Amino acid sequence: MILIASMAQPETYAQSGGAWQNKIRFEQITGMPALIMHYSEVTPQFVERHGFGALFITGFGYGWELVPVKATYGISDVLHEVDIPILGACGGHQLIGWLFNNDVRKLKTFHELPIRKLGPREADLNPGYHPGYYTEAGVQPVEIVQRDPIFKGMKKVFRVPESHYCEVKTLPPDFIHLARNDNCELQCFRHRDKPLYGAQFHAETWTDYYDDGKQFITNFFRIAGLVG
Repeated sequence: MILIASMAQPETYAQSGGAWQNKIRFEQITGMPALIMHYSEVTPQFVERHGFGALFITGFGYGWELVPVKATYGISDVLHEVDIPILGACGGHQLIGWLFNNDVRKLKTFHELPIRKLGPREADLNPGYHPGYYTEAGVQPVEIVQRDPIFKGMKKVFRVPESHYCEVKTLPPDFIHLARNDNCELQCFRHRDKPLYGAQFHAETWTDYYDDGKQFITNFFRIAGLVG
């Protein structure tokens, strides 16, 4: 079984359409059921009790200052202590960066880490979303800088959907840098000793025309032993 940790806010968790789309797509790829839970309820005890074969952490569309630090203690313990394949996408990728670059129990708050401010002659294409800051959006090219099984069958430059204005600024200790582009250096990374991956892009929202993300997700589940 697959566990999907939704990073939606508690009041919108039940209406989190993206997580339900993930559930359907992951079940179609693997032929296995997927369970959606709010990230604040995910603990090592729960994961180990139910024997999940993989964990996927979703992105989210609200500010980091709205993520309660204490609500991440359980999933932080899972990331550090439980040896199952894990993939965090977008905000989930950034969560991995936060939890491995810091001792979460010593943090008082999370905060925004924007990619950069817009230059003086750059147009603000989405002024209603963090005005004055660059947002990486739409289907973007990403370049592999370190080959890994998660890129099996993929070209050196692949194209995947993006939707973020924050990023992971520093590669966490014991992680390997896997992919980048000119907008965001840490597009993908992996823990050195276990199958723990972060991807800034939204591979899970592939389209029929831009389907590299489907191969990426399929490879992740192959690493987990859920796809032949």
